[in-house]
Amino acid sequence: MCFFAGTLPATRLAVIGFDPFFLTAARAALAGSVGLVVVIIMRRRLPPHSLWLEIFGAAFCSVLCFPLFAALAMVTLPATHGGIVQGILPLATAAAATIFAHERPSAGFWWASAVGAIIVLTFVFRQSGLGTVVAGAIGYTLAGRLAALMPGWEVISWQVVLLLPLSSLATWVLWPTNIASVPMSSWGGLGYAGFVSQFAAFCVFNTALAMGGISRVGQIMLLQPFVIIGLALMVNKEKIDVETILFAAAVVTTVLVGQRMRITRH
Repeated sequence: MCFFAGTLPATRLAVIGFDPFFLTAARAALAGSVGLVVVIIMRRRLPPHSLWLEIFGAAFCSVLCFPLFAALAMVTLPATHGGIVQGILPLATAAAATIFAHERPSAGFWWASAVGAIIVLTFVFRQSGLGTVVAGAIGYTLAGRLAALMPGWEVISWQVVLLLPLSSLATWVLWPTNIASVPMSSWGGLGYAGFVSQFAAFCVFNTALAMGGISRVGQIMLLQPFVIIGLALMVNKEKIDVETILFAAAVVTTVLVGQRMRITRH
């Protein structure tokens, strides 16, 4: 969750110097390069043909759509604006897990998730709004299903490797003409987005999804908006106030309640 929380502040830095389309392609190419090295070193065989469509679906949502929508939003919006995604993403993920992964959260879990989402949405709508929810929810769910069949690091490795030819070509085509004038902070944001957000964070998160269940682990992401706000304060020099702290405390409470609720996994 903390790794993912750095994504929007890093993206906000990156889009100062890079076009959102180039940023999306470049971060995928960086992650794809790492993923290719990892599967070669670990001598992993290609996944069964029956899984490739699901791997592509997860990659399309998590490696292409979600990063692109976030990058486009960060061109004009503060990083704290992105809290709307993390506010309703856990509830959307639980719904996607019900449809695609056959999880059956209890009524208590749904109530805790809904209350947490309402608290976060209330806070963020008082500030701003942003939506990339569908791509994130489906991407997390498909990755969680795949992580039940192979290690979490292998799931994201094959996702980014699958898109590596496309992302490499797009990076070359979209290469900035003003590359020499791009600030170091933007390069740092790109590096974080590619190596951490697009690869390392998913290695950990996919493993957690397989261990704890998609709905339950996805609910932890309710805390992410407030970590983003804290990082935005330090990295992007955005403001934070007492109201933010109070909302964060309320969300922590709903997460603790939700973690105790029953979820049936078929």
